[in-house]
Amino acid sequence: MANHESPISAATPGTVYLVGAGPGDPDLLTVRAARLVGQASLIVHDGLVDPAILALASPDAELISVAKQRSRHSMKQEAINSLLVGEALSGRDVVRLKGGDPFIFGRGGEEMEACREAGVPCEIVPGISAATGAGASAQLPLTHRDHASIVSFVAGQCKGLSEQNWAGLAGAGRTLVIYMGLATAHDIAEKLMADGLSPATPVAVIENATRTDQRVLRSLLADLGDMVERNAVQSPGLIVVGEVASLAQAIDCLPQPSLAAIGAQK
Repeated sequence: MANHESPISAATPGTVYLVGAGPGDPDLLTVRAARLVGQASLIVHDGLVDPAILALASPDAELISVAKQRSRHSMKQEAINSLLVGEALSGRDVVRLKGGDPFIFGRGGEEMEACREAGVPCEIVPGISAATGAGASAQLPLTHRDHASIVSFVAGQCKGLSEQNWAGLAGAGRTLVIYMGLATAHDIAEKLMADGLSPATPVAVIENATRTDQRVLRSLLADLGDMVERNAVQSPGLIVVGEVASLAQAIDCLPQPSLAAIGAQK
């Protein structure tokens, strides 16, 4: 009688959890995120995830950093996608820990699509975004009945910044939040002013939002690039442009004579 052996069945795929780690402070993790981090056997994390959050992981958990820095990536996005899918197809659950919220400049959409294409279950765990966390920690309301009823989020590190269509994103009644814009702060200010925004528009820069070393600096649009350079502002940092920036609990960084001179241009 022929021996009909059953074929070896593939392992049931694990689940990839795209988890928002929030802006930095571990206390701002969602309950779901904290639970997943504590239970995970494998965590693939961004470089900007605060060490205090990683410390919540089990001592037995495997931690893999896929840190990205400007012009230098430890792992290309395609390789990250392959890592997540490969581990899940081997039967492991994977916590993909991302700064802020996975779907706001976090490439969570790309990783979700890669999982879907491979037949890997994927769950999205939202996090407090860098913008909302920074606004709250700086006491800077992104909307305000007297100042802004529209908020726009843009990425400021794009090549060909001058070619980006930002028309109408900043101005009266609007707040513009710029992610990843510290290195191009001069260009951002020039672009916005060239598009007609007043040089006297209030701006704020929030460095290391929600962390113990948070710093909030405030000036006017014309001085944005110089302020970032003078104060050696480092990533992670957000730029907020609009009248609400004047409400931030911040250090004023533009000398008063210059403030008066630029203010006179209104």
